[in-house]
Amino acid sequence: MFHIALFEPQIAPNTGNIIRLAANTGCQLHIIEPMGFDFEEKKLRRAGLDYHDLANVSRYVDYQSFAAAMTGKRILALTTKGSQPFQQQQFLPDDVLLFGSETAGLSDSVRDTIPVSQRIRLPMRPGARSLNLANTVAIVCYEAWRQHGFAGGV
Repeated sequence: MFHIALFEPQIAPNTGNIIRLAANTGCQLHIIEPMGFDFEEKKLRRAGLDYHDLANVSRYVDYQSFAAAMTGKRILALTTKGSQPFQQQQFLPDDVLLFGSETAGLSDSVRDTIPVSQRIRLPMRPGARSLNLANTVAIVCYEAWRQHGFAGGV
């Protein structure tokens, strides 16, 4: 199944919602620190409901540790500076979907490690800055899963 990676997430309820999404889709969730909240924060637990035990979550101290753990996997960066709309991407079953923080997105240094052809974006109206992180993750995750016939789902 796919991997969801959050680069330096800042808002606990978004991460909680994404934990719930990962549990329900079978995706592995990777959290790249530092985070803008404590992983035991009440808002994180509330948004994730009782899905924390059902989700496969890994944490990394920095992007370099994460990248080393992902060696051999294709990383697709979701960014407003993406070269192509997400729906034109052919997702592979072991792809890593990398999302930036709610406040800053992906840093230039991280984004620059991803080939331009692997930087994708969600279409938005002109002048719009970004979508909510949890919503963006859900949209892209479900498109990737749809392309694979919702394998493992009921």
